[in-house]
Amino acid sequence: MTRYVAYFRVSTARQGQSGLGLEAQQAAVWNFVGTEASIVAEFTEVESGRKNSRPQLQAAITHAKQEGAVLLVAKLDRLARNVGVPCHADGKSCAL
Repeated sequence: MTRYVAYFRVSTARQGQSGLGLEAQQAAVWNFVGTEASIVAEFTEVESGRKNSRPQLQAAITHAKQEGAVLLVAKLDRLARNVGVPCHADGKSCAL
């Protein structure tokens, strides 16, 4: 069974409080996972995708590595506007 760590991001506190965007991301992730896999942890961040430093993203990546799980996002733009940002945040390469 595949194990996932889910990462959700909204850009503004207002989106986070209202559930706009967040509920859609959660629904997409749970739809993808279905019954054949499991989500071992969820991380949610209210932060712009332009910022390089996002503690919850770093925590999600670390947790996925520790658990041998796959980091799962609803859409690539929730991960970052520049895909190189999370991949090289620790100075190492990564594969998406």
